[in-house]
Amino acid sequence: MTGLADGVVTPMTAEQRAAFECDGFVVVPGVLSGAEVDFYAAALDRVYKAQQAAGAVAPGGAMHLLSAVANCPEAAELIDHPGAFSLVWSVLGWNVHIYHSHLDVHPPVTARPRFRYEWHQDGGRQNSEIETDPRPRLSVKLAFWLSDVSQRGRGNFKVWPGSHIRNRINGPPRRDIPWPDPPGAIEVCVNSGDAVLFDRRLWHARSDNHSQVTRKAMFFGYTLRWIAIRDDLRALQASLLFAQLSPVRRQLLGAGGDGDDLWGHHPDTTPLYSFLAERGLLDPANPALRG
Repeated sequence: MTGLADGVVTPMTAEQRAAFECDGFVVVPGVLSGAEVDFYAAALDRVYKAQQAAGAVAPGGAMHLLSAVANCPEAAELIDHPGAFSLVWSVLGWNVHIYHSHLDVHPPVTARPRFRYEWHQDGGRQNSEIETDPRPRLSVKLAFWLSDVSQRGRGNFKVWPGSHIRNRINGPPRRDIPWPDPPGAIEVCVNSGDAVLFDRRLWHARSDNHSQVTRKAMFFGYTLRWIAIRDDLRALQASLLFAQLSPVRRQLLGAGGDGDDLWGHHPDTTPLYSFLAERGLLDPANPALRG
């Protein structure tokens, strides 16, 4: 498997940035090789079977499991993947960590599910407690696709392109009232091994899987280190596995010193800052703070 130090590291391209800023998301084709897809899909299958054995997932049911690396240690290999992580630090800079992640397995639905309006922005209470219009980006999410969703109807990621600058969309008075998708919404069709980066403010939802293909994906949400982590990482951070991770991976999984460190006051001891500085990749528009 590959990590940040194992591949060619280049910033987001001008074309990718233009698409991201316009649409609120960008597809990155072929991030994972066939062998990598098989490796991570097998790891996800093991977690799914363990959740079933524990009674947390019904036979043939869907799994949406938070704290990806804590529940699937193999997922640590993805959090700084050189084929996609550069898009994260190109957008957010070097003072980042993963605040929210999840493992998704959605087998084909066998009956018509009860309607639930699922369109939302990520960030939870950020969307009700921040006053600006539009609200600030604050975080991005990176999705790695481990199944073929190149056709509609496979539980595809649904987005409304360009909606990341909208604080609100028209929706039903209750989530159980049937309601159409926003005008212009699309299902994102990608191949296994592709990645999708999206702005947390992008209005999005998951569609139902009416195919014969089980939908499999891993999602990682990156934010600034002065925003609290939602994932439960206490056991992971105390483990031997955590001590063996690279400094950048430990940063992404919540390692850090005091509040000043998380606020970016000590860039020279922040692993991602040092990594980018050594390669001349720091963005001059995002300088270190001066005391």
